[in-house]
Amino acid sequence: MQVLIWFLVLLAALAALAQAYVFFMQMLRSDPGNERMQEIAGFVREGANAYLTQQYRIVAYFFIVIFALLSLLSYVFQAQSVWVPFAFVTGGFFSGLAGWIGMKTATAASSRTSAGARISLNQGLQVAFRSGAVMGLTVVGLGLLDITIWFAVLRWVFQLNLVDVTVTMLCFGMGASCQALFARVGGGIFTKAADVGADLVGKVEQGIPEDDPRNPASIADNVGDNVGDVAGMGADLYESYCGSLLATAALGVAAFSSPTLAAAAHLDVPTAQFYALFLPLALAAAGIVLSIAGVYMVRTEEGATQKNLLAALGRGINFSTGMVALAAILLSMWLMPKVDGAVYWYVPGVALSIFTGLAAGWLIGKWTEYSTSDEFEPTKKLADQALTGPATIIIGGIADGMMSVWAPVLVIAVATLVAFGAANGWRFSDPDYFSLGLYGVGIAAVGMLSTLGITLATDAYGPIADNAGGNAEMSGLEAIVRERTDALDSLGNTTAATGKGFAIGSAALTALALLAAYVEEVRIGFERWGDNLAHVIDSDQPYRVSSGFIIYKTVEDEQEHVHGFLSLPGDRRDKRVVEAWDKLDFSRGPVKIPVDMIQAETTDGHLHLNMVGRDIELLPIHTATLIDFTNYYEANLMNPKVLGGLFVGAMATFVFCALTMKAVGRAAKGMVEEVRRQFREKPGIMDGSELPDYASPVEISTKAAQWEMVLPSVLGLATPIVIGFLLGVGGVLGLLVGTLTTGFCLAIFMANSGGAWDNAKKYIEAGAHGGKGSDAHKAAVVGDTVGDPFKDTSGPSLNILIKLMSMVSVVGAGFVVRYSLLALGVF
Repeated sequence: MQVLIWFLVLLAALAALAQAYVFFMQMLRSDPGNERMQEIAGFVREGANAYLTQQYRIVAYFFIVIFALLSLLSYVFQAQSVWVPFAFVTGGFFSGLAGWIGMKTATAASSRTSAGARISLNQGLQVAFRSGAVMGLTVVGLGLLDITIWFAVLRWVFQLNLVDVTVTMLCFGMGASCQALFARVGGGIFTKAADVGADLVGKVEQGIPEDDPRNPASIADNVGDNVGDVAGMGADLYESYCGSLLATAALGVAAFSSPTLAAAAHLDVPTAQFYALFLPLALAAAGIVLSIAGVYMVRTEEGATQKNLLAALGRGINFSTGMVALAAILLSMWLMPKVDGAVYWYVPGVALSIFTGLAAGWLIGKWTEYSTSDEFEPTKKLADQALTGPATIIIGGIADGMMSVWAPVLVIAVATLVAFGAANGWRFSDPDYFSLGLYGVGIAAVGMLSTLGITLATDAYGPIADNAGGNAEMSGLEAIVRERTDALDSLGNTTAATGKGFAIGSAALTALALLAAYVEEVRIGFERWGDNLAHVIDSDQPYRVSSGFIIYKTVEDEQEHVHGFLSLPGDRRDKRVVEAWDKLDFSRGPVKIPVDMIQAETTDGHLHLNMVGRDIELLPIHTATLIDFTNYYEANLMNPKVLGGLFVGAMATFVFCALTMKAVGRAAKGMVEEVRRQFREKPGIMDGSELPDYASPVEISTKAAQWEMVLPSVLGLATPIVIGFLLGVGGVLGLLVGTLTTGFCLAIFMANSGGAWDNAKKYIEAGAHGGKGSDAHKAAVVGDTVGDPFKDTSGPSLNILIKLMSMVSVVGAGFVVRYSLLALGVF
């Protein structure tokens, strides 16, 4: 049965990749357009290839350094599994590969979308959307393929237990997160530097249309759409997809490692763990099949409005979502261990958790659509503010973005509570069922991302349509083609904003699951610490290793077993033991605990340690719950270490945004100066007697993006380790909560502000308030320029920062447990 389930999941992953290949070949066989259209597409393709080649070269250097550091932690400090460095590399490789495939498809599809739009609006939509589906299906296919292969290798080749398998697999998410951050930050800086230069000088100063071939930055602008919005988004959601699956699998195995919970499900521990591990993977597999079916349902009629186009996309997404909801019921009944009190009419409660994730994703997408689409009042009213100049539209956009935060925050808050309660039978205060509730939160994130194959297609479709419009403009095609590509592009702006909202929502739920998984890594860190000390301690004698960590070695059949125990802070501070306890100096290594302080006894084959005089039994590491660990580290708001981490996490999101926005500003400055120089030194550009130099702006953006992406990325990588070393596990928990809550709100604000500014400009360009060239249009272009780094650089990158900090914390948990100042007794 186990092999059958694994094989079905693997088959779904291969089906996704096969279908992606079919769509890719269909796109290549479609009409690439005339010679000029192919030439323009070739310029964009060469620029995107040159950028990604350079970016991957720099990222490779970073990966070599991080691989060496992880190897040091694994093989020298023995603070984590020896498989972690290799899992890290494969995660980064597949993330980068997904982005590269998406970029190759998008650059080949732009001229073909323009050629399709010459025939009909539906033909253009089909080419663009199915090319976007290549990105969506590649992400889910590669993600699930990587996970299934790693599971088979670790479980069946090297015979690791399920806890070690899931904890090790979770670490490859760090590789995906690192690659995603580099792709998002670097691509975002590239695309927005080019966009700002093209808009400010071309539209505002020279008064030429968007994507006019006379604009030297027009090719760089189109290249940026591919490296930022396609390759960057693909890497981002690959990381979310894998992170949610791996975190949920780890939480499921951890939850059913409790004999109490397994008994409540009437299963033995290994069987319950396996089913809980594979339920999210099976759900993802079903989502792949249903996403493919949904893609085939997307079509529209000629003369469609944006509402008609949105309905066409919605038809495919709604079908996939509804069928995944049905699949969730069937898969939960088949695979989920049926825990007493958490089953409703023969259906396990996690099915409701999955519904909750699906509903949350749908609601956030709809709210984002309402907040940013020019079909609705908020964006139309924002466009009205352009009549009084750039200042008022900027103020209005910032206010609209801030106001838009409330709905997604409430949706995520309610979804978290419902998913938690549904999974564990609404036992919010029962420590034995707490981990099952966290599993419900994790699987809600999986539910939200289960239809990623089609939802990412709607997102990747946007920049393809945008490039198609640019191709049509620069190729001098008939006006009706530009009208059709503009309709597709306007829809693309909304679907991109919806995709960003979807990515932010999934990041929040994934980060919550990773927060719980972090505590499980802390447990593994303690166990590994104890095992590494086996050779320096005597058997049948308790040793104090840190402030509250005690180990005890037994020998059975010449096999050594090290048992770890926790002494909670309240027990250690008791006036009857505190003085003697503090005299046990562990700064030079484990110190023996006198028998008059700790007594050992074995009952029913289980070792128990009791603190003499307190009648308190020490807490075994292997049965400690998440609540036990938070009590051990005093992870509450009265702990200054937790508060310190909380403030640093909140601060890090603002510093990160500042770094990325300043980077865009500096890169855009160079771009503006270059475009102005070309117009000044080549006056014939405007009358067509001279050709602009397209290569120089591409080179400027490429160099700027490579250097500017380094510091924000280092911030995300280094902060959890530094805070962990200084403030311990409690400080890291505070850091992750601060980053999650502040980053979530800030990301929604920035994405929605930028999307609203962009569509307000499009609304005016469609004829409102005087149309193109009017003073209102110029004010809207300034607002859109301000919003560019909001929605395409800083905002989307925050999703990855949130998850990257969580992933780095998970990978570094063993180091923090053992080598933080708290563990060393310094602070």
